[in-house]
Amino acid sequence: MENEENYLKGRGAQINPRNRFLKNEKIKDQIESIDDWTEPNPKTVYIEDHAKGIVNKVESPDVGMMYSMNPYQGCEHGCIYCYARNSFEYWGWSAGIDFETKIVIKKNAPDLLRKFLMNPKWEPVPISLSGNTDCYQPAEKKFKLTRQLLEVCNQFNQPVGIITKNAGILRDKDLLQDMAKRNLVSVLVSITSFEEDLRRVMEPRTTTGKQRLKVIEELSKEGVRMGVMLGPMIPGLNDHEMQRIMKAASEAGAVFSAYTFIRLNGAIKLLFHDWIYKNFPDRADKVWHLIENAHDGKVNDSRYGIRMRGEGPIADLVRQQFRKYNKIYGLNAERWNLDSNQFRRPGEQGKLF
Repeated sequence: MENEENYLKGRGAQINPRNRFLKNEKIKDQIESIDDWTEPNPKTVYIEDHAKGIVNKVESPDVGMMYSMNPYQGCEHGCIYCYARNSFEYWGWSAGIDFETKIVIKKNAPDLLRKFLMNPKWEPVPISLSGNTDCYQPAEKKFKLTRQLLEVCNQFNQPVGIITKNAGILRDKDLLQDMAKRNLVSVLVSITSFEEDLRRVMEPRTTTGKQRLKVIEELSKEGVRMGVMLGPMIPGLNDHEMQRIMKAASEAGAVFSAYTFIRLNGAIKLLFHDWIYKNFPDRADKVWHLIENAHDGKVNDSRYGIRMRGEGPIADLVRQQFRKYNKIYGLNAERWNLDSNQFRRPGEQGKLF
């Protein structure tokens, strides 16, 4: 692993692939070239943005959520497989190193959420935090936007589902406990591997698998409805860990689960290909072909219902295992079993829906 002298340790992406939306870009054709080219600086920078909105309606029918909100764009976690990388191109940057080092901070997110919930046209249903990037990535420790969003939701009795792989969520244990008493919050903790050699390069700036189990255990003891996300399952890399992860999560207190099968759409295809051959040259060909076998000879499928599950014998085996262990370890509870009927706007005495 990491046998390249210029490997950027602590980052998932090692390159900045071309932004498909930009007509003109500066590229480095030859390493010997002497010009004003500068190598990418892996140091993270925070860019404050005055956003126009925070709650987005999710049009995709197969992602398990109706609305989402993301206080940050870009993610320092650096997960090499992250589908959110492609959306970063809309900002004029690359889905590669840029995505991990340029973090957009939506400073006005709490005010935008309050304004959204005050709209009388809003008929409350659960909103997902981290539908795109992780709301508890390292930036949250400094800016605390996720906590502020939860405080607004708590005031309105607005139900929220959270997806994260960061133990920083434990900083908000008090708030989550309060919301859990009214069945207003559920948390899905993403665990992809307990093998540190893999996690360290695949998800370089995330907490360990054991720490993520601790999150499930601590919050479940506080009455928070906890689940485990196995995503993505990558044949030849982490698919053999499915049972181990589901068993451990169940024992820690998880009551529901979800999974996705690896798909490499857009720039992620280039990033993952570069990453797998640099870190796992001994099995890179095998992993790449297994992914292709699950997507009809490609590494991506855009069809709803199939794109995040794959098809064929490899994907079917993963699906069968998931269903089997879901039943064995009691992870079949409903994910969105949250109460929307308690929603009220400040000043209202109560409202029937």
